[in-house]
Amino acid sequence: MDPGKIILDVNGIEVIYNHVILVLKGVSLQVREGGIVALLGGNGAGKTTTLRAISNLLKGERGEVTKGSIELRGERIENLSPSDLVQRGVVQVMEGRHCFAHLTIEENLLTGAYTRRSKAEIAANLEKVYSYFPRLKTRRSSQAAYTSGGEQQMCAIGRALMANPSMVLLDEPSMGLAPQIVEEVFEIVKDLNQKERVTFLLAEQNTNMALKYADYGYIMESGRVVMDGAAADLASNEDVKEFYLGMGGGERKSFRDVKSYKRRKRWLA
Repeated sequence: MDPGKIILDVNGIEVIYNHVILVLKGVSLQVREGGIVALLGGNGAGKTTTLRAISNLLKGERGEVTKGSIELRGERIENLSPSDLVQRGVVQVMEGRHCFAHLTIEENLLTGAYTRRSKAEIAANLEKVYSYFPRLKTRRSSQAAYTSGGEQQMCAIGRALMANPSMVLLDEPSMGLAPQIVEEVFEIVKDLNQKERVTFLLAEQNTNMALKYADYGYIMESGRVVMDGAAADLASNEDVKEFYLGMGGGERKSFRDVKSYKRRKRWLA
């Protein structure tokens, strides 16, 4: 990866669900401060589990990290609660957005500031969120249930920003969104990264879009990292083009199709 301070260091973690189901099999990755790192792969690759291991949201699903370590700025965090991590600047935006349907957009945003005490800072942060998501300001009094998928995704990211995070774990931000809205969301992520210096680790199936905006990427299959590198290098790699970008010749390959392909032996771990 590019030179810089490592903010997150995941070293050889294994995750087991229900004491018997091994989901992650020695996953290692690093995220450098001020970067955008993409975690790529199809359904079932282990992307969401990796994010939940970092944010410590596994316990609610009977999952646990059984081997390896996770360090935030050099401190082990496997045993910290999710709220402790929020106070240390790490916030996760869940797959599927999970806005509170009965609350307004603004009420949803304010729930993200529950760890903060200064009303002036909360108000200033709210205006900052609205500056990045002007559509949310227009819909601030609308119940989340009656807003579009794109607006709900923006609300979910905005709610995370209300905690004033240094790093956001973003799970499948493109899921269920029209292509033009996906582009808009990723442009906002880029702006937040460059202007506010928010670090992003994002799990994404839309490999093309993720590699367009990320600095670095990790490709996962069956609970393992099988390839990593600078985003530009991954985007130009022939294996990645064939298996993940649908550019291997013949019919375009979707992630659903990729599952049936025989991987090259060097990709198997």
